[in-house]
Amino acid sequence: MTHSLADAQRLHLERLEREYACLLDALGYDGVLLYSGHPHRHFADDQEASFATYGHFLHWVPLAGVTRSWLLLRAGQRPALYFHAPRDFWHLPPALPDEAWTQRFAIELRQSETPPPLPAGRFAVLGEVAPATAAALGAELNPERLTAALDELRVCKSDYEVACLREANRRAMQGHLAACDAFRGGAAELDVQLAYLKASRQRESDVPYGNIVGINAHGGVLHYQHYDLKPPDRQHSLLVDAGHRVRGYCADITRTWSGADADSCFPALIDGVTALQRRLIAALRPGVSYVALHERMHDELGALLADQGVIRCSPEAAVAAGITRAFCPHGLGHLLGLQVHDVAGRCRGDGSPLPPPPEHPALRLTRELEAGMVVTVEPGLYVIPMLLDPLRDAPVGRDIDWTQVERLAPHGGIRIEDNVLITAQGADNLTPGDAG
Repeated sequence: MTHSLADAQRLHLERLEREYACLLDALGYDGVLLYSGHPHRHFADDQEASFATYGHFLHWVPLAGVTRSWLLLRAGQRPALYFHAPRDFWHLPPALPDEAWTQRFAIELRQSETPPPLPAGRFAVLGEVAPATAAALGAELNPERLTAALDELRVCKSDYEVACLREANRRAMQGHLAACDAFRGGAAELDVQLAYLKASRQRESDVPYGNIVGINAHGGVLHYQHYDLKPPDRQHSLLVDAGHRVRGYCADITRTWSGADADSCFPALIDGVTALQRRLIAALRPGVSYVALHERMHDELGALLADQGVIRCSPEAAVAAGITRAFCPHGLGHLLGLQVHDVAGRCRGDGSPLPPPPEHPALRLTRELEAGMVVTVEPGLYVIPMLLDPLRDAPVGRDIDWTQVERLAPHGGIRIEDNVLITAQGADNLTPGDAG
């Protein structure tokens, strides 16, 4: 870890100490116990499922994947980390890094995964904790007001967090460029995935979410979850949605490339979605409604579809008739941080619900933007038969060039996604440029 990152992390932890002390005092708690969480075994098996450390624990302790550990936080006292490090010859026991942040904690290495006893007072315990365990501790389990307040504390990122997110983006983009090269060399989806992992220096269990590697029509399956073992006979397109973790913080980048057998109209649509995305990023600044920005995405998608001859009606008519929603059913983006879809995206600052509009139920971010937020911006354009086919016999079907749709169908879809920091001056794109 560089000296500058260590200094930024020190300031980050000092801020957390101040903010936690204020919140605990305001809500009448003497302290809070955070549980890292633990993996679960598959039913009737001895193998454990994949695991993600609880975000509020990870906010303090930058060890993604740490399990069965506890963090006790009380105002005016050093954070107490009860680190689960059992003696084991089957597995390599976990160990703490030789980094400056550990000096801020009172650390106890423990064989047991049971929670530490709590002193007298009013305490909360947060995380995946059994009600009986919380009751035995005499603590309130996941109280809603405290949890919402701590979620809000993660919305705007410190300089340390931004540095981690920027580095995660840098490493992820190395993987994306290698994935593109593999595809253009004739690789199958599995080979593209392996090229991504190798270039980004990750094992598959460490990625922040399952990488989406969709060749041809698979690019139109929004969360496509497989990797074909054989290259396709014809190479129309590649969509890769893949990330990286640095000290727990997630990159979430998507790119789309045309293949050697792409229809002549497809590269122009990729360019159009990319230019649309760049305009939306340029509009980011504090005070902007993300719902309004999502609606602008649909306006611009309507214009792009009209310009490329995919629809015959006006962009305004396409939006009003729901045509653009059939071509792009997901939201423009979401908050990003210790979780890919980070907390508090659909809440006001006071924790009260802020649901998406009924016509845009998939939108994950409904707030006004604030300096310090990190958001994804990911417009898309897809040919999804399940959504488009019902329009064929509807009155709006006359406004769609179905011949164009059929030409595009083998390409699946397009998504271009960057990770952007909101600053007082506007937008700082954390995602490096690419040569794709």
